Amino acid sequence: MFDLFKSASGEHPDDVKGIRHALLQFVKQELQKAEGGEGANIKGLGIFIHCNPAARHVYEAAVFTEEPEQLKNEIQRISDDYSLDLPSGWSLAVAFDEAIPDDAVEMQNLPIALLVKTKTHFVKQQAKAYLKALSGTTLHPSYEITSAGGKYNIGRDEKAQSDEGYFRTNHIAFPSESDDERNKYISRQHAHIEWDTNIAKFLIFADEGGIPPRNKVKLRSALTEKTVKLHATQIGQELAEGDQIILGESVVLEFSFKQQHHE
Repeated sequence: MFDLFKSASGEHPDDVKGIRHALLQFVKQELQKAEGGEGANIKGLGIFIHCNPAARHVYEAAVFTEEPEQLKNEIQRISDDYSLDLPSGWSLAVAFDEAIPDDAVEMQNLPIALLVKTKTHFVKQQAKAYLKALSGTTLHPSYEITSAGGKYNIGRDEKAQSDEGYFRTNHIAFPSESDDERNKYISRQHAHIEWDTNIAKFLIFADEGGIPPRNKVKLRSALTEKTVKLHATQIGQELAEGDQIILGESVVLEFSFKQQHHE
C-alpha cells in the first residue's frame, strides 16, 4: 500500500498540472525502459490511483476523468515525440482504489502505479541507460549501463587503490593525468550506480570517498529542479531521465535513457 506522505524526491505535487506533469514524465520514463522493440508489443497501460479521498477531485482532473481520451492523446504525443513506438489500438485504463497488480511500478512521490501490458504479458523490468560528463573529463566519451550489469563504480582513475589497500575498478573513470583540473576533486571511491529490482530503478549511492568530510555527491532532479545531497553510503537516490549527478564541487554526469551522442 502507498505511503501517502512518502516522497523520495521531497516533492509531492498537489495541483492538477503538477500531478499530470509528474504522471506523464513517469509514463515516458517507464516506456523508455522497454528494450528490443517491445514498444510495438504494448497492448495497453493501466494507471492505478490510491489518493486521499479529499484529493480525489484533483487527481480526477489531472487524468481527465471527464474526457478519458485526452490523457491517452497526451501519452500518444509523448510516444511520438520520443519515438517510443506505441502501436495503433493500444488501450488506456485508469482506476481509483483498485488492487494494484504485482507487475505494476509505483511512483515514489505520488500514490499512482503504472502497469504496462504486452502481447507476451508484461514488459520485462529491464533497462539500459547512458552517462555522459557535462563537466570534468572521463576516460570514455559516454558510458552505457544496464539493469543486468551489476554495480558500476564511479571514481578517479580506472584502477584505484583504496585506503584499505585493495584495488577497485572504476567503470566510469576520471583520469588523474587529464589536463582537466576538476578531475582531481574526484575521490578514488566516489560513488556507484546499481539497479534495484524491487522498484525497477537505477540508484546512485555515495561511497566512502564521496561523503563528508571527504567529498560530496549531489543529485539534481530534472523533473523537480531540486538538489539532494547524499550523506550516507547505504541510502541510494533514484535516477530519472535528465538527472544530473554532481561529484565534488563542479564535476557533473548526466543520466539518460536515450543514447548519448558525441563527436
